[in-house]
Amino acid sequence: MISFNVLVSICLLYVLGLFAVAYAAERWAETGRFAILRSPLIYTLSISVYCTAWTFYGAVGSAARNGLEFVAIYLGPTLVFVGWWWLLHKLVRIGRVQRITSIADLLSSRYGKSGGLAVLVTVLAVVGTTPYIALQLQSMTLSFAVFTTATGAPAPSPTVTAFYVAAGLAVFTIIFGTRNLDANERHHGVVTAIAVEAVVKLAALLSVGIFVVWGVASGPADIFARMDPELLQSSQVFNTRWLTLNFLSACAIICLPRMFQVIVVENANERHLATASWAFPLYLFLMSLFVLPIAIAGQSILAPDANPDLFVLTVPLDQGQQTLATLAFLGGFSSATSMVIVASIALSTMMSNHIVLPLWLRMNASRNPASDDVRDLLLRSRRLSIAVVVALGYVYFQFNGGTGALASIGLIAFLGVAQVLPALLGGLFWHSATRPAAIASICTGFFIWAYTLFIPSFGGAALMGPETLQSGPFGILWLAPQNLLGVGITDPLVHAVFWSLGLNTLVFISVSLLTTPSAIERLQSVQFINVFGQVSPRRGITRNTTIEDLLVLAQRILGREEAMTLFKAQARHQGKDSPLPDATNELIATLEREIAGSVGAAAAHAMMAQVTGGAEISFEDMIAVADETAQIMEYSARLETQSKELEQAAVQLRNANAKLTELGAQKDTFLSQVSHELRTPMTSIRTFSEILQDGDTLDPEQLNHFATIIHSESIRLTRLLDDILDLSFMENGRVQLNLETVPLHSIIDRALATTQAQANELGAVIRRNTTAEQVTLYTDPDRLSQVLINLVTNALKHCGTTPPEVSVLSGLHMGKLVITVADNGKGISEDDIDLIFEKFSKLSKKFTSGSAGLGLPISREIVKNLGGTLVYAGSSKGAVFRITLPLQAAETPVSA
Repeated sequence: MISFNVLVSICLLYVLGLFAVAYAAERWAETGRFAILRSPLIYTLSISVYCTAWTFYGAVGSAARNGLEFVAIYLGPTLVFVGWWWLLHKLVRIGRVQRITSIADLLSSRYGKSGGLAVLVTVLAVVGTTPYIALQLQSMTLSFAVFTTATGAPAPSPTVTAFYVAAGLAVFTIIFGTRNLDANERHHGVVTAIAVEAVVKLAALLSVGIFVVWGVASGPADIFARMDPELLQSSQVFNTRWLTLNFLSACAIICLPRMFQVIVVENANERHLATASWAFPLYLFLMSLFVLPIAIAGQSILAPDANPDLFVLTVPLDQGQQTLATLAFLGGFSSATSMVIVASIALSTMMSNHIVLPLWLRMNASRNPASDDVRDLLLRSRRLSIAVVVALGYVYFQFNGGTGALASIGLIAFLGVAQVLPALLGGLFWHSATRPAAIASICTGFFIWAYTLFIPSFGGAALMGPETLQSGPFGILWLAPQNLLGVGITDPLVHAVFWSLGLNTLVFISVSLLTTPSAIERLQSVQFINVFGQVSPRRGITRNTTIEDLLVLAQRILGREEAMTLFKAQARHQGKDSPLPDATNELIATLEREIAGSVGAAAAHAMMAQVTGGAEISFEDMIAVADETAQIMEYSARLETQSKELEQAAVQLRNANAKLTELGAQKDTFLSQVSHELRTPMTSIRTFSEILQDGDTLDPEQLNHFATIIHSESIRLTRLLDDILDLSFMENGRVQLNLETVPLHSIIDRALATTQAQANELGAVIRRNTTAEQVTLYTDPDRLSQVLINLVTNALKHCGTTPPEVSVLSGLHMGKLVITVADNGKGISEDDIDLIFEKFSKLSKKFTSGSAGLGLPISREIVKNLGGTLVYAGSSKGAVFRITLPLQAAETPVSA
């Protein structure tokens, strides 16, 4: 009989063997011998980390309790790899292009590189994985207890055993999981050790199965003849719960941090997925092949009160097969340790990248990140995070008491991490998915999962007493955790899945429809959704960015050798002989992707923004550039067509060429003026948008202030564009006039009413002669009112005296209607009189804000289209503008 101490010694030797395998793999990787390490076989075997103690021990227990229900544990992942291989391929491609380090990093990068979303997913992943780590500790303590009971020798309590197992796993993971910083450099040692453990647990389970079928029984017919007929009652198996288990196990392949780590992050070649699409389902088939026979054997030869979760161990022990039982023990030990190791690596990466590093950046916001060795900070934080993750699993094991069925504990963890599924799938396929929707949906699902399943799993502890479980908080029955709204779903798992994922999805869709993606979210959505046809986004650089700053930052995070290798490669790519390249957009984008492989997309984005000043080419910028290019191309096409038509006659050609030359000069002048006027509001909009985009520390008052500036500048830009289009139509004689007979005094009333607020603010005095205004006009009242508004507004702005006085007088002169607008200011100098009607001319620098110098040119064109003239009739006592309309536009005075 194998004693407890001998079993511990076997475990230590086994762990030392894993150390040797991991160390050898690391050495091979350092020397460049990657052929074996990057083979599809190693990759496929590493995915077997899905088969934890839940599938090694718990599947047999599930089969003994619920018959064929255990099949769902294997069928869900099989359906994903066979039917949804394209989804896994998309995830792997995104992981490679975006340098993704974890599932939190993926969601953060998709939704605008949001640090807050990354923290939320990290917390969810840690809490959701904690029960699963506790499951592994429970399986190992139970398996130790089986041998202790069999030998009758004293052994440590389960609590002590779990503590030492947890400590050993933490040490192994720290040594081989944090040897390098870049998660995308692959953990060759760990992955190879996991592949070895995959072989061990498969061999152990197959060996026990073969022994049961041909050792305990005389063949398949004999073993199934001993089966309780109720195990195959399909009506009790293939129901809502069975479908739910299939769904959850399929979600686990995509959402579990450890599965994302091995499938996406550790993937060295996308083509390995093609092998895994059939090899991993085959592995699952072999793992499930003897589950039912072992369950049948345990029920037929062991005592009725025997724990079904341990049939894999207790059946060989009962038959005196010590060696086989030891092999089965090592299989379960491999299943548990591989899960804890990979989950700890994945979670520690998320915790250090999305919690520790952002906190450090915020605490040192005034310092350049290139001035500190971030590499050491991250390595230390990852090692500490591994210890914290394992410790949390141990604490859950203590609270739970190790009493729950292994399969039940695993399902709690599955549903917890599945709360990211709506946001994940929405981000991969829906352009309108937004960051607020992702945060709201995950929070909703996480809360309901914790309320309906996670907290009740503590078995009536202080967190939620038995009365609350039965009657709801404060006796509110419809809030009972496992019967919300009295829907009558009796199975707690199905109930929790229905409410948590149902409301999660509903909130995600609703909030996405009610909110608008930011510019960077839209840009990232294109990169993710069209990942097979898109390239990574490029960052603009600011003038104060130097190649030395970038090199120092790269060395602090990537290491000196890796950074120099990267920069030399970029220099060669730029055709330079020196080891330092130019700080181009391409270099900035490449460096951010490389840094993202170490610290995650959100942290890399924040650090690069600190070094480069945060300048970025936005989605709107690219659309604007595309629009401008299209307009220029269209204009060029029109010029070419016109030139071809003018070529028909030599005389016409010479005249046309001269005209085109003149138009070209006018166009250049016009474009120069337009670009200058457009640049001011666009610069303000872009500047304050970037401040809002990267301003996680801004208070609400600052946010409101910057948003107000953006809004006002947008209105100014729109008004400017409207004026330009209006002026263009008028100059080309394409203006649409709405002529009607209208009293003059009503037009002046409208203009003065519009400017009344401005006049009141300045304390201005408005003078008019209402008697002379009693005439009717056949004109466009809106256009003429617009002219008067422009003239009165200019008079109030530029008068310069206090209080300003503005006169709006009218009368008939030589058969024409004359309207004058005058002020009591200094007037306009003779040198500037010829400029006031030129487009974009602004004589006063005091009132340039919001003015583009188009008011007088537009006014002159309006009057011209109405058949009249607008001139400046200067005066030593102030500026005087005179509007003259022809006789046919005026009629005789009317009585008051």
